[in-house]
Amino acid sequence: MSGVQSSPSRLSDTQLEQFARDGFLVVRQMADARQRERLAEVARTSLAPPLAPLEYETDVNYPGAPLSRTDAGGDTPRRLLHAFSRDAAFREWATAPAVIATVCELLGTPRIALSQNHHNCVMTKFPGYSSATHWHQDIRYWSFDRPDLVSVWLALGAETPVNGCLRVIAGSHRLEIDRGRLDAELFLRTDLEENQALIDAARNMELAAGDTLFFHSRVFHYAAQNRSEQTKLSLVFTYHATDNQPIPGTRSARFPDIELSAD
Repeated sequence: MSGVQSSPSRLSDTQLEQFARDGFLVVRQMADARQRERLAEVARTSLAPPLAPLEYETDVNYPGAPLSRTDAGGDTPRRLLHAFSRDAAFREWATAPAVIATVCELLGTPRIALSQNHHNCVMTKFPGYSSATHWHQDIRYWSFDRPDLVSVWLALGAETPVNGCLRVIAGSHRLEIDRGRLDAELFLRTDLEENQALIDAARNMELAAGDTLFFHSRVFHYAAQNRSEQTKLSLVFTYHATDNQPIPGTRSARFPDIELSAD
């Protein structure tokens, strides 16, 4: 399949230093027009009608989401789940040599695994009834030996502040945040001055279709509602080193990992 580069290209020292410092890295045009359109078409087909398994906006109770499935917009999807097993196009992207090589370099290991339990989805941000996700670290949901995972976020269309692009706090993966600075659901409390100083320094992750954001599981990030007239689609997978195992009995260990190698 054409699309993502067929032979891995080594990250520069500058890129590796940026990821270590900021906790994220954007690789522009990692997927070409043919591949991203194929991926977007699979996603659109899975949404018309919505094909299970999926998560609805009402399931998360985030700001802006309909209160129940019977309210206006109550049938708005939030995520198409289990992307890896949904379609070969998703699997080909998730295991593409350039993607795997990049993740291996960022994690500092030649052997990684794709989690089928976390992300492994198409994020769907619909106009009108999409919700806002407050400032959080993804590792709050996950249980591993070490909190060192990398998520790969492929923009299938343009992502801007208008349609709810991610905002990230550079370097926040290296911070130790006291529990009192988080609310009951482990979001950053916006009523605290020390947190607001962090939030004020956040950056918008504006992406063009085909751009890919690699970000650490401890990076604080946020996404606003989609205030455009078009649905935003993003394909997201999460990876970890094979020696960083999910803790047995947690939802991080519910489905088997997909082991991969840069060899």
